[in-house]
Amino acid sequence: QVQVVESGGGLVQAGGSLRLSCAASGSIFSIIEMGWYRQAPGEQREMVATFTSGGRINYVDSVKGRFTGSRDFAKNTVYLQMNSLKPEDTAVYYCKADLVVAPFDPLTIYWGQGTQVTVSS
Repeated sequence: QVQVVESGGGLVQAGGSLRLSCAASGSIFSIIEMGWYRQAPGEQREMVATFTSGGRINYVDSVKGRFTGSRDFAKNTVYLQMNSLKPEDTAVYYCKADLVVAPFDPLTIYWGQGTQVTVSS
């Protein structure tokens, strides 16, 4: 059983900061990639930041320079430090983990339940 759990969302004024955390736990053999995605009301889910197994972090253009990702490989945890938040950052933020639960098993994608981030103007 694998769990992906996010935390750290909340309500903040424009210009403020929040830090999101996401931990993958359970029967995990190898994590290939983790990522943060967000979905605003009436919008499609979009990638915010992805963390490759090689240590590279990719960001969507709209958050570059404002959001910083980090990863703790030992804890299967990724973080997203969000600074200079804007009202358009308001969304439910989801964590995704692409992983293998046992050797020779196929890649499986797990999603967290999401955490709400609301930025007031």
